[in-house]
This record gives sequence, structure tokens and C-alpha cells, in this order.
Amino acid sequence: MSPFETVTQAPADPILSITESFKTDPNPEKINLSVGVFVNDSGVTPVLDTVREAEKVLAETNTTKSYLPMTGNPRFASLTQTLCFGDELAESLADKIVTAQTPGGTGALRVAADFIKGNLKTKSAWLSNPTWANHKGIFSAAGLDTNVYSYFDSTTLSLDYSAFIESIKSIPSGDVVILHACCHNPTGADLSPEQWDEVANIATAKGWLPLLDFAYQGFGLSIEEDAYAPRAFAKVGLPLFVCQSFSKNLGLYRERAGALQIVVNNAEESTRVASQVKIAIRTNYSNPPAHGGTIVEAILGDSQWQTRWTKEVDAMRTRIHEVRRQFVTALADAGVSRDFSFLKDQKGMFSFTGLTKEQAIALRTNHSIYIVDSGRINVAGITSNNLPRLVNVLKEILG
Repeated sequence: MSPFETVTQAPADPILSITESFKTDPNPEKINLSVGVFVNDSGVTPVLDTVREAEKVLAETNTTKSYLPMTGNPRFASLTQTLCFGDELAESLADKIVTAQTPGGTGALRVAADFIKGNLKTKSAWLSNPTWANHKGIFSAAGLDTNVYSYFDSTTLSLDYSAFIESIKSIPSGDVVILHACCHNPTGADLSPEQWDEVANIATAKGWLPLLDFAYQGFGLSIEEDAYAPRAFAKVGLPLFVCQSFSKNLGLYRERAGALQIVVNNAEESTRVASQVKIAIRTNYSNPPAHGGTIVEAILGDSQWQTRWTKEVDAMRTRIHEVRRQFVTALADAGVSRDFSFLKDQKGMFSFTGLTKEQAIALRTNHSIYIVDSGRINVAGITSNNLPRLVNVLKEILG
């Protein structure tokens, strides 16, 4: 008898499994709009020029491959704090922020979840409906109960702000609320600055703990404007978690570069929290990978590189906005019966199209157009080459 007889087949990941199917599809005209990576108009996920240059310098100047500290390099911490909170606010919070360099944004989320489970009174995490498919898995795996709050109106395909506000007002004090700082995944429906201010006031009044998933800084409005949410919470003196990812805005997908920022009440609290964050890291991956984080550190720490990197992020964001505009125009010009103008108002790489699960399956099976069952698409996967075919197929399906 095998000791593995009790192992059951795990369900396939709802997103990554579709990409695997895409890779094995022999159709030369196949289109992948499922996975969350930026691609240029040639369909390529590029290495940013600043990243390539930083890697060359690092290759010549690196003197060791020894372990990093459990929470990473202090300079990385300082630079990512400034990126998240801005110079002035980061300086004022310096002794109140605990920073951990993590294996991507997912690593930051898991360290946060493990820390919360092991050290805070709360046992519940609240997720937007809908949210990134992996959120529930991460917080459940850490041993937290997960609940959902209202967020998106699937009829109007837009933010249901009134339902959202009523929902978060009912969340118990001490519970953790996971919010998307910008470029909501999977809907693309974001809050305005005024709405974020109201949410921060509600969090203060109700006493729940915000955790911001900040994976797309720069892909919404700008690097600075997209940081409004974490700064709004910090300015009113709220404790909070921020989970940063540098996969998208620096194109470091495979390098796994991220950061966990925890804002606490005072320096003494910071020392205690940092000690427990180290335990969460030590019992998981021990210390973070160096390469991606060192690239982040190099670019953010050099004013000329940072200026050029900002322009590269601006170019990626501009492409996404332009693709949205072109897609909506092409659908209307083709006489597609459904109104897709809402796509122009959404931010970031993702959007809910309103397509049903059956239509998503038909797109994959009959037309080699790969989208997830929820109807979410990665807008960045649309190129000038595949746009005409995509529009023609949608017209065939939708009329």
C-alpha cells in the first residue's frame, strides 16, 4: 500500500490552468487574455530598459551570494516605504513602519496572513466580491475565516459604491479587510480619492484593520496618484498592512520581488511586531530572494534611473488605456449589440466583460480565445494584430 493513496487530485488553478491549455493549443491565431502579465503590442512581456541596465551593473559589482536578513535589506525597506507613502509621510512614520522584503506580493500577503493568525485577536478576513482568485486560498491556508463584502454590480458592470459602504460598515471591530489599493483585480473598478477618504473614516469609526493589496502601482493613474489609498489610511493614524508587488510595474514577474509594510502605533510596538514578522518568515522561507529586490533597490535609489523607470511605467499605462479605447471603438464600429463603453472607465490590466461562463468556455473551445470563466480579461493581452479577430468572434457570439 502506497503512503500516497490518500492524496486526492487538487482542482486546477482557475487562471494558471487556462494558460497551460493555451500553451498546448496548436492554433496559430490563439489569443491569451487570461494570465496577469503586461505585454506590449508585439505580445511580448518586455524587460524594462532600466531593469536591464541595473542588472548589468549589479552583475559587475555583486561581491556575495550570502543570505539576506530575514526581513531583507534596510535600504530596500526605506526606498519601498517612500514609494508607498511618499517622502514626507514615510519620514514621519519611520519608527512606526515594519517592512519585510518578500517573495513577490503573494509572499507579502502570506506573511501578513500568518502574522495576523498567530498574533492578533481577529480570526476573520474580509474579501471584496469578487476578488483576486488567490486571496481566499492565501488567508484560508493561514487559518483565517474568510467572508465577503459587496463591491461590484454585475448588472451595470461597475462599482456598487452604496452597497460597498453599507457592507463595510457592518464588519466587526478587529477584523481584517482586504482592499485593492488601485486597479481592482478582477473588475478594474476603482475608488476615487474622496471615496477612499470615506472608507478611511469608516475604518476609524468601526475599528476594523485595513490590508491593502498594492500590486499595480502606476498602472491606474500614475505612480503617485495610485498611492492615494495607503496614504489616506496612514494620514488618519490607522494601523494598516500594505502588500506591495514589483512584478508588474518593474516587470519582475519571475524574480519574485515584493514588500510587506505594517504601520503600527509607536516605536515600541514596531519592535514587537517586527520580531513576530521574522518568526513568520523564518518558518516559511527563512529569508527573501535577493536578485529582484536588489534591482528594485538600485532603480528606486538612483534618481536618474527612477525618472526613466517612471516614464517606462507611464508608457505601459498609456498602452493599456489606449487598448481599452481601441477595443471599445472597434466593438461599436463592428455593430456588436452590447455596450462595452464601461471598459474605458476601468483601471489597470483587468476588466469584467459581462461574458458568461458558457461564453468563456465557447471562446476557448471553439475559437482559441482564452479568458477565465468569470468573464475577466487581461486588456493588455489585446494587440493590434489580434484585435480584429477578437472583435469578429465577439460579434459572432453576442450579435
